[in-house]
Amino acid sequence: MKIHIIGGSGSGKTYLANKLANEHNIMHYDLDDIMWDNNSDTYGVKRSLEERKKLLNQILENENWIIEGVYYKWCKQCFADADKIYLLNVPRYKYRFRIIKRFILRKLNIEKGKKETLKSLVELLKWADNYQKEDMIEIRKLLETYSEKVIE
Repeated sequence: MKIHIIGGSGSGKTYLANKLANEHNIMHYDLDDIMWDNNSDTYGVKRSLEERKKLLNQILENENWIIEGVYYKWCKQCFADADKIYLLNVPRYKYRFRIIKRFILRKLNIEKGKKETLKSLVELLKWADNYQKEDMIEIRKLLETYSEKVIE
């Protein structure tokens, strides 16, 4: 089974991916781990497009996978290969609450995470609002091609 989960920050992608991975005994991959160099000393260092594509193609070669993330422009093959595509769209108050809660849990070392700062939190909240207003429109258009696979 091949599942792609897409939605904005704080929409519940990781929660759903973990639940489905445990339920179906399938490996779960977070596109953030492909996009961002988490070994960097600073927050927000991107991998090269070539490196991302190489890592993504290694995942897509597997018989079963669950891939989740906000990305769609460099991940179109994921949609084509997926058996199911979950599109998560939650209200603004909910995703903003989840983003702030996650930030606090990470700062308290209760939850594993990236090296965020208060500035990066504010930028993420603005980015998430923009993603919902603009990117979700593009994503919905892209997913029209795969409407028989999409679960909202």
